[in-house]
Order: sequence, then C-alpha cells, then structure tokens
Amino acid sequence: MAKYTGPVCRLCRREGVKLFLKGERCYTDKCSFAKRAFAPGQHGQGQTRKKVSEYGVQLREKQKTRRVYGVLEKQFRGYFGKADRQKGITGENLLVLLERRLDNVVFRLGFAASRTQARQLVRHRHFLVNGKRVDIPSFLVKADDVIQVRESSKESPLIKEIAESFASKTLPAWLERSTEEMMSGKVLRYPTREEIDTPVSEHFIVELYSR
Repeated sequence: MAKYTGPVCRLCRREGVKLFLKGERCYTDKCSFAKRAFAPGQHGQGQTRKKVSEYGVQLREKQKTRRVYGVLEKQFRGYFGKADRQKGITGENLLVLLERRLDNVVFRLGFAASRTQARQLVRHRHFLVNGKRVDIPSFLVKADDVIQVRESSKESPLIKEIAESFASKTLPAWLERSTEEMMSGKVLRYPTREEIDTPVSEHFIVELYSR
C-alpha cells in the first residue's frame, strides 16, 4: 500500500501545530517545528496565514487527523463510512476506530516511540494478538484482546530499548499493561471520547464529508 515517505516535520508545519510524529524527539530542542513553526515551502516564512474559509477549516481537521494516525485518504474515507453506519455520534465513532488500529494500540501501550515506529514493528511481525501473529497495522483490536511481543523478538536490542524507555509511560484507562511482563498488554474496552487526547475537532470532519 502507498505511504507518505517525506519528512514528517513538514506535516506539522503545514498544519501549524505539533503532531508529535517523531515520538520523544518532539519533546526536545531538536524538534524542527519548534525551530521553524511556519508553513513549508519557498515563501512559507514570509507568509502571513490568511483567514481560512469554513471549508478550509474542515479540510485541515481531516488532514490533521489523517496525519496523526498515518492513514491515507482512501482508507480514511473507509473509516468514516464505517463510523457513519455505526450507532452513536459519527465523529466519535471515527476516532474510536482509529484508536483501535493495532499500530496505535502498540504505541499507546508504550511498545513504540511513535505510531510510525509501531507500524514498522507490526509489519516486521514482532507482535501477537491473542497468541496469533498479526502483521497488519490497520488490524482493529477488540475488547479483551491481548497484545504481546513475540518471544523471539524480546531479545531484539530495539525492543529492549523501547520497553525500558517506555515502561513508565502512563497508559490510557482503556488499556492495561501486564505487571509481570512489561511486553504484554490488554484491551479492556473501547475508549471514550474523553480518553482520546488527539487534538482534533471531529465534528468538522463530519461536516466536510456531509457536503
């Protein structure tokens, strides 16, 4: 499947907000957005941000959400269609679906420094879901699913480094990490909107697709 391979810091600058796409680096002085918080391009630094139209606001919220979760347009539209068919509030359903992606859950559990790294680790078959190997980042987890690092992957220097660095990471209330073995976690339930800290206004996305 196609994917964005350009510099991710340009995405933060385009949206005008830090999206934390590089994990811990985004919290340090090395963050490119902190140094150049203006739009990318030849004239980005000298440009003053123009008043954005209603459509522009809706589009930016959609693009921001896509970029946070690393989802391309066609797939994102598919998530929206699924959310729209479910009972409840469409915007909230959409965010819950995105949070249920395996790469996002791996990131939330602290097994990766960023969603990009989590996606790579999942593709390289480092994780099991309910004892079965899953290498599809978009795999949707369910309540009571158990996610764990493969036994053969636990000796990987990268996996060990990540586990040590993120063992103390605060978990969302809808997830649980094993107290006996830090390389295993469980989905207790689906998240509520209040538990999703993604800085987006999902109602703008609903308005955009409702045009």
